[in-house]
Amino acid sequence: MKKKIRSFDNKTVLTIGRIGSVLSVLMYVSYIPQIMNNLQGNYGNPIQPLVAAINCLIWVLYVLLREKKDWPLFVANFPGILFGLATFITSLH
Repeated sequence: MKKKIRSFDNKTVLTIGRIGSVLSVLMYVSYIPQIMNNLQGNYGNPIQPLVAAINCLIWVLYVLLREKKDWPLFVANFPGILFGLATFITSLH
């Protein structure tokens, strides 16, 4: 027997989307300490931030190529491109 998923009103869904966008931006801003460490010679692993940047790039392209734009998805992922690439580049030695 299938369990019915509870339906949420539009305001609740938008609130969840906004919270998710804010948390995503915070996740990528949290790369700043690693970037600072990299610049001071304490290099981190470059793989994870590179993969994160590529993942974010794919999501940003998805938003831009769609007819109906999903701007919270764009806002949530665009900083990941910048911070992921900055972390990747500074971690190379």
